[in-house]
Amino acid sequence: MISRFLPTGKRSFKSLSEQEILALAISSEEDDARIYASYAEGLREDFPDSAKLFDEMVAEENQHRQWLIELHQEKFGEIIPLIRREHVSGFYNRKPDWLVKPFGVEEVRNQAIEMEAQAFRFYNAAIKQTTDASIRKLLGDLAAAEAGHMAAAQDAEATNVPQDIKDEEAANEHKQFVLTYVQPGLAGLIDGSISTLAPIFATAFATQDTWTTLLVGLAASIGAGISMGFTEVASDDGVISGRGSPIKRGLATGIMTTVGGLGHALPYLIPDFWIATYVAFAIVFVELFVITWIQNKYMETPWLKAVVQIMLGGVLVLGAGIWIGQW
Repeated sequence: MISRFLPTGKRSFKSLSEQEILALAISSEEDDARIYASYAEGLREDFPDSAKLFDEMVAEENQHRQWLIELHQEKFGEIIPLIRREHVSGFYNRKPDWLVKPFGVEEVRNQAIEMEAQAFRFYNAAIKQTTDASIRKLLGDLAAAEAGHMAAAQDAEATNVPQDIKDEEAANEHKQFVLTYVQPGLAGLIDGSISTLAPIFATAFATQDTWTTLLVGLAASIGAGISMGFTEVASDDGVISGRGSPIKRGLATGIMTTVGGLGHALPYLIPDFWIATYVAFAIVFVELFVITWIQNKYMETPWLKAVVQIMLGGVLVLGAGIWIGQW
């Protein structure tokens, strides 16, 4: 009970009065409706069938809130105390919609089902703290509704989002992931890994100085990353091509370009020139294999073609760098 008088502290759930339980239920239903509406809006363009599912859940949450408000008006009047989930110790919290949407439509659906399960547990706990018959009845009805809503959400998904549509949505989501992240990132990785081979190894064999080679490698990698990133951002705003945010693509390209170059530049932190060079050689072949694997997995490039394009090209550039470094 002391927590009632601590303005910066959280209330314990057991300390809530019947009026406060109703107020908490009202704010929770309102929050859930807003979260579902945000999900629906975020999915509407690319996943209209899933958006329809969340529209229905918004209507359901609004109906629950209306029942609670009407009972509060009947029992306690028009003024509803301001109490929310974050005011109650140990009470469940909802993930903000921006922390869920990036993980995909399936994760959003699963999150909605978990939200309904949490609401069911809340109403069951609230029933135990009330003695008023009408309040207990409504809380029990809402607990049953939430339990049914979990099943309804799954049934509605089967109705509104049958397997063929789910497969189509998953394919669209995968395609968008490839266009926004994989393609730009792969282009950056190829550029960073292959285009920096010649200057780094030419410097290495020309000077046999690991520190100079490291500095050239850092400059080439970071410079190429910045250049490739800005080039990707400026090349396409994504509106017509559907390739997604230019900022996301630019970051993917720039970061992977830098990573690709640093992979065989950082071994020259090792003071011994030949040990550093052998380690760098090994990393180069790992990089080329990874690029080949990504091309085969995400770009559906046949293994043989990917090997010829990447491994052969990389070896030629590496050879050119070593050859020039001998001059």
